[in-house]
Amino acid sequence: MLKIDIPQTGSPAFTAAAFDQFDLPTPPNGTDAEINGDVVLLFEDEEEAVDYLDELEDYSASLDNDAEAKPYLNALINTIRNDEFVQAYLR
Repeated sequence: MLKIDIPQTGSPAFTAAAFDQFDLPTPPNGTDAEINGDVVLLFEDEEEAVDYLDELEDYSASLDNDAEAKPYLNALINTIRNDEFVQAYLR
């Protein structure tokens, strides 16, 4: 199981409510929450994370740049892209 943590240090802060609030695609295995409030994305493996990343990128490209969901999508995309295991898989 691959777990990718979205730290709450970003702006805007990403919470689990963002998935419902902005109708964002959820990871295939859902999410979990850390005690500190971070959202944790759950994947079977790196391939599943990359497939989800592709889905997010396609969705992001379909939105206007000023869409309310855009910063939250960017937070998801950047977090997955910067994960060390996903980067190793993509090499």
